Amino acid sequence: MSEWISVKDELPEAGVSVMTKIDDGITVRNEGELKLVNNLWFLPNGSMYVYYKPTHWKAKEERT
Repeated sequence: MSEWISVKDELPEAGVSVMTKIDDGITVRNEGELKLVNNLWFLPNGSMYVYYKPTHWKAKEERT
């Protein structure tokens, strides 16, 4: 299982869908799959960007 990475420490590869979340140390919210393109976080299909910036990301799990 992948470990969560802070966006302050490292950003994912541009255009690659990853799992994201907002974790402020009190609550975890807005968990979902997004991709980073030109400093904006988009839905995986690229149809729109989200209004928030995730605090953490991790690689998607491989389905077997």
